[in-house]
Amino acid sequence: MTRYLITGGAGFIGSHLCEALLNAGHQVWAIDDLSTGQRENVAHLLKYPGFSLTVDDIRNLDTLGRLARECEVVVHLAAVVGVDKVLNEPVRTLSTNLGGTEAVLEVAREHGLKTLIASTSEVYGKGARVPFGEDDDVLLGPTSKHRWAYAASKMVDEFMGLAYHREYGLPVVIFRLFNTVGPRQTGRYGMVLPRFVGAALRNKPLRVFGNGTQSRCFMHVQDAVRAIIALADAPQATGRVFNVGSNEEISILGLARRVIELTDSASEIELVPYDQAYPDGYEDMPRRVPDTTRIREAVGWKPRLSLDEIISDVAESLKFRLEPAPPDGLDHGLGAVCGVQLLEEVFDVETRRPLCNA
Repeated sequence: MTRYLITGGAGFIGSHLCEALLNAGHQVWAIDDLSTGQRENVAHLLKYPGFSLTVDDIRNLDTLGRLARECEVVVHLAAVVGVDKVLNEPVRTLSTNLGGTEAVLEVAREHGLKTLIASTSEVYGKGARVPFGEDDDVLLGPTSKHRWAYAASKMVDEFMGLAYHREYGLPVVIFRLFNTVGPRQTGRYGMVLPRFVGAALRNKPLRVFGNGTQSRCFMHVQDAVRAIIALADAPQATGRVFNVGSNEEISILGLARRVIELTDSASEIELVPYDQAYPDGYEDMPRRVPDTTRIREAVGWKPRLSLDEIISDVAESLKFRLEPAPPDGLDHGLGAVCGVQLLEEVFDVETRRPLCNA
């Protein structure tokens, strides 16, 4: 049994990681400020005696240090994510991403925790060499384009993590996630697949930004979680950077068509110019494809789930959330299953730990 600290533990990826670790018999301390994470993502984990959730900012060193004392490994997932938030909250993006990572590294050094830091394919910027390799040169846009603030902040996170490894001997692993999708992901902050699937299930138009020729590779969150756990267990991963993603490339226009087909939707596709979709300061990349040779050779990982399986899984999860309210007006759906209505009673206000696990 290993004791894990998961920052961003109530988020989309974090909640799936917490669940997988608990199912494997580990203990998990999660921390999340709930700015993009959601309590209902982890409500079903309250039944585990080895789980706790603390609601706080990861830059709070007192809280973070208290949690770190209980753990052996920290997986740092907390960050400001989503195109909408990055463009509309640039100060918070930089402050949270840079300050949060520094706080995590400090408490990890103090308590001797193996540290895994989530990075992003965004760090490759406008890189023209495809597929992207971990040691490739990168090209970011100008600082006048807010689009690149997130990429720059995550790149500095990587520099900090590797610096702590070199200077202090802290066991650090960096993993760059490529377009991770699946159940519990929300389209609220610009994530394309849940946005497309949600529209298709309602037979509403799928809005494709730009001309739709930009391409991406989508990876199921379960595959991402397998990669993270494998890297956490691998001594040979320490001090290295790993791409984690699928190699199944598809254009965004092709993705919209595939979603409509697999959901048997009557939706149409609308092309929306970037200047209408986003505030000033947005630039896009034509392709984003990872070279995953390094992680395959290091830990034997490769994605298992296809894009069609991913779309179907997202559709099934969203169908549940789209269920109409029952005639009696009571919430027999998401709230009842996930315990949303009970959360304020279950979590202790002072300690912010689940009372049932105290």
